[in-house]
Amino acid sequence: MEIKKDILWRVYLSFLCTIALGLIVLGKAFYIQRFEGKHWKNLGDSLHLKYVPINAERGTIYSEDGNILSTSVPIYDIYVDFGADGLREKGGFRFKDNVDSLSICLANLFQDKSKEDYKSQLELAYKNQERYYLLKRKISFEDLRIMRTFPLVRLGRNKSGFIYDLRDKRINPYVLLANRTIGLSRKDSSKNVGLEKTYDSLLRGVSGQRLMRYTAGAYMPVEGAEVDPINGKDIVTTLDTYIQDVAETELMDMLVNNNSTHGTVIVMETATGKIKAIANLGKNPDDDNQTFTEDLNYGIAKATEPGSIFKLATLLSLLEDKYVTINTPVDCEGGRKYFFGLKIQDSHLGTGTISVKDAFARSSNVAFAKLAFEYYQNDPMKWYNHLDRFRLNKMTGIDVVASSGRPTIKNPNSKTWGATTIPFMAHGYEELVTPLHMLMLYNAVANNGKMMKPYLVNAVKELGVEIKKFYPEVLVDKICSDETIAQAKECMRAVVDSQHGTGHKILFDTAYSISGKTGTAVTALDNRGYNKGNKIYQSSFIGYFPSDKPIYTMAVVIQNNNKSKKYYGADVAGTVFKKVSDHIYRRFLTKTKSKPVVSDSSVYTYFGMKTDLQTIFSGTNIAFQDSLSSGVWRTATLQSKSAKLVSPSDSLNMMHVIPDLKGMGLKDALYLLENKGLVAVVSGRGKVVSQSLAAGTNFNKGQKIILMLN
Repeated sequence: MEIKKDILWRVYLSFLCTIALGLIVLGKAFYIQRFEGKHWKNLGDSLHLKYVPINAERGTIYSEDGNILSTSVPIYDIYVDFGADGLREKGGFRFKDNVDSLSICLANLFQDKSKEDYKSQLELAYKNQERYYLLKRKISFEDLRIMRTFPLVRLGRNKSGFIYDLRDKRINPYVLLANRTIGLSRKDSSKNVGLEKTYDSLLRGVSGQRLMRYTAGAYMPVEGAEVDPINGKDIVTTLDTYIQDVAETELMDMLVNNNSTHGTVIVMETATGKIKAIANLGKNPDDDNQTFTEDLNYGIAKATEPGSIFKLATLLSLLEDKYVTINTPVDCEGGRKYFFGLKIQDSHLGTGTISVKDAFARSSNVAFAKLAFEYYQNDPMKWYNHLDRFRLNKMTGIDVVASSGRPTIKNPNSKTWGATTIPFMAHGYEELVTPLHMLMLYNAVANNGKMMKPYLVNAVKELGVEIKKFYPEVLVDKICSDETIAQAKECMRAVVDSQHGTGHKILFDTAYSISGKTGTAVTALDNRGYNKGNKIYQSSFIGYFPSDKPIYTMAVVIQNNNKSKKYYGADVAGTVFKKVSDHIYRRFLTKTKSKPVVSDSSVYTYFGMKTDLQTIFSGTNIAFQDSLSSGVWRTATLQSKSAKLVSPSDSLNMMHVIPDLKGMGLKDALYLLENKGLVAVVSGRGKVVSQSLAAGTNFNKGQKIILMLN
């Protein structure tokens, strides 16, 4: 009996312990559900959910004359959710019924795999129930539009499982035109350059986000859980595509023919400080063919010893302090003089006593070294204060990011100041300035003493509406007196007009007048100093035109090497200046009779869905005729505000046929070509007048097509 009682007691005790444990578990479950449920639910969701950014469409960069310099075109990544309810219901009958025809359509459209390969790929992914299967990467909008008509895909996302992920591709329609100034847009914005970097915060917009759920080994987007991005704003630059084109063309021609190393051309609108063109070309050291690219913004980022173009600063200082007039005689001492044992020499020896004006026109190093030394050696701060007022020791302030280009103007209180500093600075040595610094000074003289801030952006636009405008900004109201300006202008005119002027031979014979200054400087090779055996010359010409009423000021600076054929400033830089100014004068400054306005008789051809075309034509009050009663797709021919809709070619083959682009604007043509996988090279501006590949012919993706605009 005792054994029985002992056993029963133990059973009862075990039963009570089990009940107690159960109550504890239930109590804990209730507590967790009631008080901690939200915490654990959020923790569980966090392990299976994440937000991914949706990039905003980057804004477009335009030239002042309305051409696209940099823009984004849409590209798509195509995914398939093979676990979609609509795709797998009723034993997956939709997939099985459509996989053969879908494979044929994909093979015909992309032509990268056979229909058998596509079918095997789709069936394997379906079998494995892939939830976010990457089918195709980087397809165009045109490809996507055609795909949406394919079997299965046209049933919609739930029934087909097809998911479209939108991204942007950045392109420059004019390829290398102003490439370094426009800049590069990279995923890592810290590595951007040019305007793409300076205005990145405006161009990039605000990213959206998409909620993704981890299911069956892959992340899939959660339907309806998206925050749309805010697209970037557009910027309108001050650049003119025509001026930019001729500047780059003429610079390239000189660099190639003269075997020069690199160069820059900057064109500024005199009254405003607008940069109308900035060309930068340097020899590619890694290319055996000696090609030239925009590897560095030499006009802004490269500070060098300027040579004789700096004599304008010396002349302005001497005139302003009334130490000399342009008629003051100065003895050039045969073109050679020593300062504390260091020789300063003119390029042409034998010159005796001449006027200051003639010394400037002939570019006498000795004359300007003597004058500066005589009047400023005992009061060097007076000289320095003039250079400070000319802003030669300050950053230019231009609205484009440059990695370097900080000027170096010696201060009399610095340790680097020596007995020979003034005579050497006077003719362009022992200081470092960029071409843009010197251009600003010359432009101030052309602008009657008013120094303008250089700038590259006119306005910011959003959805075509101007939301911010940039205006000309005056940096210095008056760099010197009117009397000094007038005398300086006379000297700069003599450089070209005088028979003894260094620019006369190259620049005098024009339909308009040019004023400026040549420069031929011996340059140092990086940190290796001056090459005494084979001198390396920098050729410069900075000036303005027309002389009487300046509209444009231009700087041309070209670095030569010991194999260059020519090196004098007038022969090299002056030649480029004249060719570019000739183009500008013929295009913008000659008086021509305006042509009468005629109605647009251009023929436009479009391909699209019937309903879309009918909606557009109805909304724009364009009369149209549809010759067909059935079918989804149409080719529309538009002329003189009337359209005809006809049956298109096989829609699957439309992507592989060159469209007729004549009469289209650049953006429309560019958008169409890029989506087809063609590389567009553009010349001119306005509407397309000719294309290198005939409309209706077949092409290969990546093929180049040249568009002529007018």
